[in-house]
Amino acid sequence: MTEDQELGRRVAEFRELRGMSLRALAHAAGVSSSFLSQLENGRTNASVASLRKIAAGLGVTPAHLLDASNGHTRGVLRAAERPTLPLDGAEKFVISQEPLRNLEIYAGSFAPGGSTGPDLYTHGNAQEFLIVVVGSVVLELGAERYVMHKDDSIEFLSSVPHRIVNESDGAAEVLWINSPPTEAEEFHRSDQPH
Repeated sequence: MTEDQELGRRVAEFRELRGMSLRALAHAAGVSSSFLSQLENGRTNASVASLRKIAAGLGVTPAHLLDASNGHTRGVLRAAERPTLPLDGAEKFVISQEPLRNLEIYAGSFAPGGSTGPDLYTHGNAQEFLIVVVGSVVLELGAERYVMHKDDSIEFLSSVPHRIVNESDGAAEVLWINSPPTEAEEFHRSDQPH
């Protein structure tokens, strides 16, 4: 396989890994769909500028596209590099990186008394899993309250109003897994109209 064919194959692998259509990647990278198709099929090569644009559209570095050993992964997301969403006495860390395909994953860290906020909230109509990794938390789900401890898990629909609060004296950590990912416009606090 030639270098052009290798590069094209890796671009296609990364695009498929992210669940992007050829047209979506071309738009994100600011290149034409026909150029991208020719690149993926090994019929043309990319300039350094085009390679950078395509890598940015895929959310990887140009080195990822040039290194044949890592086409099946985005690489390690270091804990210190995770985007953080501050909560009320807690932090939510983004684990799954854009563009999302089938899953959305977050890690949460709750100080004693910390919560996802004072109000119940909903987001989309995804299958959501909550897994307690450290300590204990209370999941308020609709009118129910579930006290959950380390290694406990629960599955529910993200369209049901919910919130998490750490009522214990120790720190708690959780994982949230949603499938399919929630679109930003589908997030609602229960005190807001839907």
